Amino acid sequence: SQPWEKSYEELVSFVKEFGHARIPKIFHKNPPLAFWASRQQQNYTKYEKETSSSKITENQIGLLNKVGFEWNFAYDIVRI
Repeated sequence: SQPWEKSYEELVSFVKEFGHARIPKIFHKNPPLAFWASRQQQNYTKYEKETSSSKITENQIGLLNKVGFEWNFAYDIVRI
């Protein structure tokens, strides 16, 4: 798997191309990005519940919020 920062850069590119940060669960153009986005959502849920297994930092949350990442988005309903 690639570093978090590299995936974040891909997310920023996605936002520039599509105008939103709602990565579909199945994104044929970049499957690793779709998996990464789903993982961020899962890690944030753990973070909110103060679970020690959360692998997301406050800095990462801030960066994701900055580009409009949707934490509770149902990824599978978007077709791109």
